[in-house]
Amino acid sequence: ATPAVPVTATSAVAIPPAAPPAPLTVRSLFAREDIRKRFEEMLGKKAQGFMVSVLQIASSKHLKDAEPMSVYNCAATAATLDLPLNNNLGFAYIVPYNEKYSVYDDKGVETVKTKQVATFQMGWKGYVQLAMRTAKYKTIAAAPIYEGQLIEQNPLTGFIFDFTKKKSETIIGFA
Repeated sequence: ATPAVPVTATSAVAIPPAAPPAPLTVRSLFAREDIRKRFEEMLGKKAQGFMVSVLQIASSKHLKDAEPMSVYNCAATAATLDLPLNNNLGFAYIVPYNEKYSVYDDKGVETVKTKQVATFQMGWKGYVQLAMRTAKYKTIAAAPIYEGQLIEQNPLTGFIFDFTKKKSETIIGFA
């Protein structure tokens, strides 16, 4: 017979399990030193104000459930392009979308779930801003097109407008 191992005071002490890590939030992600440094490298002195605007947008009811890394990726894209993320300015937006993904249990049964991801979307003012920065355009303008002003639409050559043929106050697009 094998002799029993005596239990001593030190061998009977249970080590408590480590606390699970806190869930990642946009706020905790942007509080990290490495993230702050990346934005400072991209934006210099504007980094702090930019990050505050991202946190304000991310705390909105539309983005509060978005995956934090997707919000970070949108912010990094806007910072790289040096476009402000402010819905009132219209240069760029962080837009939430629901993304489907599959989870399989032990028996291989699939369950389809959704998660909210943030997506970078550039506004028309952002396109104009980037075009102006190239210095290849003398002027760039944008105007509403009213019902009756669109004369011809050709997928190869573009559109032809007559701004004197306004039929109503109904805006059909912008050019």
